[in-house]
Amino acid sequence: SGSFCRKFKLMTKIKKSIELFKEAKLHMPGGVNSPVRAFKNIDGNPIFFKKAKGAYLFDADNNKYIDYIGSWGPMIMGHSHPKIINAISKQLELGTSYGAPTSIESETAKLIKQCVPSIEKIRMVNSGTEATMSAIRLARGYTKRDKIIKFDGCYHGHVDSLLIKAGSGVSTFGLPDSPGIPNELAKKTLSCEFNNKDEFLKVFNKVKNDLAAVIVEPVAGNMGFIPGDKSFLKLLRKKTSENKSLLIFDEVMSGFRVSLGGAQELYKIKPDLTTLGKVIGGGLPVGAFGGKKKIMDFLAPNGPVYQAGTLSGNPLAMAAGSMLIKLLIKTNPYKGLEDKATDLLQGMKDVFDSNDIPFSVNQLGGMFGFFFSEALPKNFKDVVKTNDKHFKNFLNQCINNGIYFAPSKFEAGFISTKHTKTEISNTITITKNIINKGI
Repeated sequence: SGSFCRKFKLMTKIKKSIELFKEAKLHMPGGVNSPVRAFKNIDGNPIFFKKAKGAYLFDADNNKYIDYIGSWGPMIMGHSHPKIINAISKQLELGTSYGAPTSIESETAKLIKQCVPSIEKIRMVNSGTEATMSAIRLARGYTKRDKIIKFDGCYHGHVDSLLIKAGSGVSTFGLPDSPGIPNELAKKTLSCEFNNKDEFLKVFNKVKNDLAAVIVEPVAGNMGFIPGDKSFLKLLRKKTSENKSLLIFDEVMSGFRVSLGGAQELYKIKPDLTTLGKVIGGGLPVGAFGGKKKIMDFLAPNGPVYQAGTLSGNPLAMAAGSMLIKLLIKTNPYKGLEDKATDLLQGMKDVFDSNDIPFSVNQLGGMFGFFFSEALPKNFKDVVKTNDKHFKNFLNQCINNGIYFAPSKFEAGFISTKHTKTEISNTITITKNIINKGI
């Protein structure tokens, strides 16, 4: 059959990736260090990469791909940007880690505060997961309350108390929750439907006396790409303020990607705490959480809530991150990124529409998403209902033809300043060819 021939052709093309995956499975669970990379969601073999430049990735077999993942977002200015590479190289010669303070931490903190006014003080950590975990601990310590409200499909890293109806990687593997989380801890987290005001109010009214915080991705990037409704997010802000609970915006995905000030700038909503991720390290491992001075000063060494990390504020990550943020401040590329994403998605949608294949799209700044569905999903349940078969077939054919989209329908896509009309029109042409052959 045609699909067998296409699969055989792909297997021949990625021979080294297949060999490397076999080898990796001997040493690492599932052959990967992060589950979505295993390509299980699309019944495929992961592609092993060896280099990246601009808008392109190059695999172990020397195949070239137009990249729409951008290391899950931080490569806004494209891969291997010379100024970022130079900033890392300079710091590399001075040392890779000291486990002690450096001036570059303050420089990066100052730049972040300049862009995100709700952040009066900030603490650097090593990952988005660490940022959300620490923000939750701080919220509980500050309010002296225990309960947290989150939303179905919003993924806040693999923190025990937040892996409840978590979306993203968990959904990719059909695990609604994860084993290893004590029931007592799980009971402290309540999950509501995203963008559902009535359901939120019902849960909120039940637990408000012991509610430490509400945590939300204002623009969800872990159930595909779904922006929060403005009225929904404003309600969260209103109710938490009235209740002296904290509102935490998880902007690990949306921070510095949808606009310079993140989703909170676009929605004109100030959260109490914000979590940030890979962008502020220019793609190196980093995270951060920040917010109101009086809350942040509850952290040790000023306050009683403990949080620490040997590699927090690592000089290599800070050098890369501060350079990237400076470039973003200087160029403010978000309108251009959104225009490119619109051109890409509209071009793809025209192809699917003319072939009577349900296809919906959305984008904000450098983030985007597409779904095989008539109507644009509004929440996690809607995403689950979208067409799996079309998604799997389309994704595998894209990879076979040198287009690298996220290998799960529960992940967002990203576009960079290095994607030109050429890459976009090539993607649309390849989409047309794939559809003509049948998905």
